[in-house]
Amino acid sequence: MKISVVIPCLNSEAVIAQQLEALAKQTVTPYEVIVADNGSTDNTLAVVEQYRDRLPRLKVIDAARVRGASHARNSGAKAAASNYLAFCDADDVVDQGWLEALEQAFASHGFLAGRIDNEMLNPGAVNTPQNQGLHNFRTPFYPFAGGAVLAIRKDIHESVGGFDEMIPHLEDADYCIRVQMAGHSLTYVPEAVVHYRHGNGTEQSFVEARQATYRKAYNWGYGLATLYLRYRDQGMQLHGLAPRVVLIPLWGLRVLGTGLKSHNSVWRLGWHMGVVNRLLSTAEVPSPPVVAPLAVALATKS
Repeated sequence: MKISVVIPCLNSEAVIAQQLEALAKQTVTPYEVIVADNGSTDNTLAVVEQYRDRLPRLKVIDAARVRGASHARNSGAKAAASNYLAFCDADDVVDQGWLEALEQAFASHGFLAGRIDNEMLNPGAVNTPQNQGLHNFRTPFYPFAGGAVLAIRKDIHESVGGFDEMIPHLEDADYCIRVQMAGHSLTYVPEAVVHYRHGNGTEQSFVEARQATYRKAYNWGYGLATLYLRYRDQGMQLHGLAPRVVLIPLWGLRVLGTGLKSHNSVWRLGWHMGVVNRLLSTAEVPSPPVVAPLAVALATKS
């Protein structure tokens, strides 16, 4: 089975060698590895070029026209020469049997999600829900997984219009929702392990690390509220403004009380702030990419 590995990247000089090294050591050789560069200004591409001999079907494509991982993933998928796509990120490290596990799962399923391990690249971290299964919204709706662990048949990817390049946050969750709404279940493959990196591969001060946590949580909350506004008519639910107006000052006091030491408190504060700001925003919710009905009808459901 031929699987094209797509890696979106942007200024990943400090980390991408680890990912390429992992791909070169897979128990099943990738059919091709496509590095979709989103406009790097560092030495990312020079590092990638060092792997030409070890990854003979290595492609580097210019995906800088639109900033964002969604555009880079879509560009990489368009350039793929095979019928199966596996997405991974430049700053993570796939386990040695990752591609072999995906290959076996593709024999009977068309839309896959691997398992995230948080411990190997993040000393002191604990594993989060996708170490045990798929992510789920707190209220019942379609499950989802991060874009760094998704794999899909190329025809299915094309039938739903790819990743939505208009959504800056939780675009991977939106992608999962649309693929499942088109009739393709998301299958969890625990043997396809991806070692996830929380930081950017460079040293951060205590304050910088907490600021990064807050920004990431804020973006998650903002993205979640965006998805809710898009899919509430299809049954997605979200706790509203009233409880969050009460929770935000409480989490803020807890953050101050712990001197920023509580990672969870910083995350909770950012999360609620992101949701509230999106729900109060007048910004228009973009419509999802147009899905060609004929393509959906022709795609084999899995």
